[in-house]
Amino acid sequence: MAPERSTGNRIGAEDIRRRKGGVPIVCLTAYTYPVARMLDAHVDLLLVGDSVAMVLHGHTTTLGASLEMMIAHGQAVMRGSTKACVVVDMPAGSYETSAAEAVASARRIVEETGCQAVKLEGGVDLAEQIAAIVAEGIPVMGHIGLQPQSVEKDGGYKIKGRTEENIAALFRDAEAVERAGAFSVVIEGTVEAVASDLTRHIAIPTIGIGASGDCDGQILVIDDMIGMTVNRVPKFVKEYANLRETISDAAARYAAEVRGRAFPGPDHVFSATSGKDKV
Repeated sequence: MAPERSTGNRIGAEDIRRRKGGVPIVCLTAYTYPVARMLDAHVDLLLVGDSVAMVLHGHTTTLGASLEMMIAHGQAVMRGSTKACVVVDMPAGSYETSAAEAVASARRIVEETGCQAVKLEGGVDLAEQIAAIVAEGIPVMGHIGLQPQSVEKDGGYKIKGRTEENIAALFRDAEAVERAGAFSVVIEGTVEAVASDLTRHIAIPTIGIGASGDCDGQILVIDDMIGMTVNRVPKFVKEYANLRETISDAAARYAAEVRGRAFPGPDHVFSATSGKDKV
């Protein structure tokens, strides 16, 4: 069943909100124009995640992402997408201090990229910022559970929902994000049964990553999913391709042909006769 569209062929935030309890919402990250073009026909939502700092820029955490970085990648993804709802992550340091700061950053992202929504991490502690952005007419996707922007404060990537205290906090966060007006919420790195209960507890769609198959949708980092991750692959990732080996093999064959003067061959050079060559 195809989702409803808000305007033209583009899926909007409200279309995603209406998918609660329906056909699972398909989400992937995208950071570049060609990848956005390839994914757009297959997904409902493309997230320009701050994971770009790690995946494409070599940082050890997402804290290396800047507002300018997110906007540049958001622009590239919007150029490559015509159908999917495009959501751009608000990087650490761009929204936490005050509601006014959050609104200014969100407005800049939307105005400079043309994306459909922004995403920020946090629950009860960030409800004021979510509400303020929504009041400005900018849709917000929430993010609770394991929050990569808080990895240094948390002392590492720690799975959530393993104590009664933490479970209660997760429910408070989910409720706060919903009350603040978010159209959906990512649940990351959370015990399966807890993520399932959270999905049933709130009225907005939940998007799982290392959470539960009961979530209203799923998201993966595209580089993880296609086997491009060069370091440790997270437990929750299923690799649907192995481009690490494909790219390495192609580079090795190219290197051998260059060193053996087999490339370029006659088909890859230009003749002296005009009109016979296609660039």
